[in-house]
Formats: sequence, structure tokens, C-alpha cells
Amino acid sequence: MSELGPIVYFVPVFVILTLADFIVGYRKDGFNPKDSAASITMGLGNLGLGFFAKGIAFGVFAWVYQFRLFTIEMNWLGWILIVLADDFVYYWFHRTSHECRLFWASHVIHHSSEAYNLSTALRQTWTGSFYSFIFWMPLALIGFKPEYILLQQAFSLFYQYFIHTERVDRLGFLEWIMNTPSHHRVHHGSDPKYLDRNHAGIFIIWDRMFGTFQQEEERPKYGIVKNLESFNPFIIAFHEWISIGRDILKGFSPRSFIGYVFGPPGWQPDGKGTTSDVLRKQAGL
Repeated sequence: MSELGPIVYFVPVFVILTLADFIVGYRKDGFNPKDSAASITMGLGNLGLGFFAKGIAFGVFAWVYQFRLFTIEMNWLGWILIVLADDFVYYWFHRTSHECRLFWASHVIHHSSEAYNLSTALRQTWTGSFYSFIFWMPLALIGFKPEYILLQQAFSLFYQYFIHTERVDRLGFLEWIMNTPSHHRVHHGSDPKYLDRNHAGIFIIWDRMFGTFQQEEERPKYGIVKNLESFNPFIIAFHEWISIGRDILKGFSPRSFIGYVFGPPGWQPDGKGTTSDVLRKQAGL
């Protein structure tokens, strides 16, 4: 299997369903063509840059695999293990991407749309794939072959594509186990009680276990705390990196550098920023 990953084989599915969703949504729900076009452009950029990023990831995984603790065969048990292991790692990667600004700088792209439809799923980072793979290195060390790590990552993204919709309501008992459209709508909400909640990839069990679960109540307000109001793909891709640089240069000190880069998004030295905890406290939550 190519180290570039199988995600390219899913592209026709994404294209057909995204266009169908837009055509129906444009007439019924007032989908914004500029927003959808920006999301698709971000997705295409991610796909192109992903060829290089996946190649780097595969090389690193292959190097780590030489020192593996076990050799895990990909029989039925191996597949169960890698699905669970990948999803566990994804939860912590995704949670870190909301709690550490260094990772938020690339992940914020996915949250920058004020819409929530299948095109939003395609609004992906241009920078994050070059360093996010470090979270998956332990899987290679445990004994999962690099190509299967990339394959499961692709399957996880494929699953998550379909939960970016408002067309599906609650799914009964599945809401207790799976990450559903309802759970993920919460994740994309900018309302204080919805911020940094429901980081699941496939299984919502991790959020329930680690205290980051939030039930969908009223319809979320989508977007980020301070929306971009721009459909320029370069602004979408790099605005947070630029903001980090500006914050660091405002008044450099070791404490402020660490806070602006590794602290939560919205952190300020005086403690009066717009972090999720501050906003929740201000909202009385």
C-alpha cells in the first residue's frame, strides 16, 4: 500500500455528496456559496500538502517500528485493537488541539466556518499534518505496522465526514457509544458551554470517560469565539499563526512566550483572556 494513504480514493465520494448536500442546502437552508467554496479549497490544499505530510509520517512510523515492543498481526483481533487504539490517540490529539495553542493554530481552520454541513468537513489544515503525526508514533512502537496506522487514520476521517450535518437528528442508543452528528454539532459550537467538548473521532466513550462530554441542547452557534469574516483561504490557513507571532512580539518574556504558544487559545498574561474556562465562568457555567 502506498505510504501516501488511501484518502485519495475517498475523494469522489466526498465530491459527489458535498455537491448534492450544497445543491439541496442552497435551496432549502440558504447555504453560502463562498463559505462552501472556501471549505473545498482548504480541503484541496490539505490533500495536496498531505502527500508530503503522509510521506514524512510514514517514514517516521517506519523508523519507530524498528524498535517495536510487539508485532501485531492484522487479523480480526488486530483490527479491533487498531480501531480502538487509533481512536484513543485521536481523542487526545484532538483534545490537545483545543487546549494548546500550538496545535490550535492548525486545527482552528476546521472550526472557522459559521456553517455546518458536509463541506465543513473538508475545511482542513494546511499545516497541522506536518507535526500532528507525533501523537501516533506510540502505535508504531507498540507494534502496529505504519501502513495500517495510516489506513485507520483515513477510515476515521471517512467516518467523521458523515457526521458534519444537521440533517440527522439523534440516533437512539448509538448516542451512548458512537460519535454522532448531534455530538459533533456540539463540538463545532462556539457557545461557552459547548467549547472544547466532544473531541471524539468514532467513539464518544472517551469523552464520557474523561469528562469532556456535552449533550446537544439548543442549536449551537457555529464558528469560533472571534469569527474571521473572511473566505480568503490564506487568511483561514494562517491567521492564528500570525496572531501567535503578534502576541509574542507585544512584550516578550519567557512566561508570555510559553503561555501564548503552549497555553490554551485566548490565554493572556493577566488571566483576563478568552479561554474556554474564562468564558464558561463569565456565562455562569
